[in-house]
Amino acid sequence: MSVDPVAEQTELAVSVQSGTARAAVLGINDGLVTNIALILGVVGASADPSVVRLAGLASLVAGACSMAVGEYISMRVQVELLERLLTAEREAIARNPDGQAAILRGVLLRDGLDPTAAEAICRQAARDPERALGIYSRAVLGVNPAELGSPWASAFSSLVTFAVGAFVPLAPWLVGTGPKVAPISFVLGLGTAAVIGGVLGWQTRRHVLWSAMRQVFVVSLASGLTFLVGWLLGTAAS
Repeated sequence: MSVDPVAEQTELAVSVQSGTARAAVLGINDGLVTNIALILGVVGASADPSVVRLAGLASLVAGACSMAVGEYISMRVQVELLERLLTAEREAIARNPDGQAAILRGVLLRDGLDPTAAEAICRQAARDPERALGIYSRAVLGVNPAELGSPWASAFSSLVTFAVGAFVPLAPWLVGTGPKVAPISFVLGLGTAAVIGGVLGWQTRRHVLWSAMRQVFVVSLASGLTFLVGWLLGTAAS
């Protein structure tokens, strides 16, 4: 079955503008980094598996909820601001269609469009105010009025992906005990970080290995710092 490359690119662009793709990437990455760093910080201060499990689960739930709420508010404000811009432009078109057509024509010509084609687009837009709004908003504002983003979809994406990322380093602690659990949790987290980085590198058409190693470095740095802080605090408390 053949895949339409134009449809695939359009779907990706819509996903990026809607905020769900960004929320998913941030969610799983933040969940992984947050929980592996927190777990190793707790391990540095206390080797009690019950404490680690409790802290990891609390971090998973609290972090996922916090990410979802933050993403919802962020997207809600973004959508409202874009709607305000579109409302103002709709009023400007109704008030002064010729002036807005001149602005649109100037933008199209500046972007290298043929004058005849630019004039034809402006004439088409003049016949339908909503079409004029769509053309103007895309050309001048860089906004697709049909795809302003979904706060609820972004919030749900953040909630789920953060939970998934946070669960990865926590999973070994839910099924095992002993001194080997912490290294397994750490290695599992690094492996997942490498996969996330590799996928991001592949999707953005950049160096896959470099992107994977960058993610591994970030996770290692955060984990090392929190483990050191936990160890120092645990030593001081004892």
